[in-house]
Amino acid sequence: MKRKTTVYIDEELLKAAKILAVRSGKKEYEVFEEALRAHMGLEVVNTIRKRSSLSEEEAMALVDEEKHASRR
Repeated sequence: MKRKTTVYIDEELLKAAKILAVRSGKKEYEVFEEALRAHMGLEVVNTIRKRSSLSEEEAMALVDEEKHASRR
């Protein structure tokens, strides 16, 4: 389910997202959703769920570990 919302965002970032959307053939909201999911590690959680029997709590702990490791 999708819901409409309003956010305030830096003009440069918005412009870059619009350009990326056009170049990739996606809608702007898809660019923002993908970026937010990636930042939050949600894609990793979904991949882990599909490949293992970890609980949601265990999967989120693993995501946090990987996010921290990638930022070092």
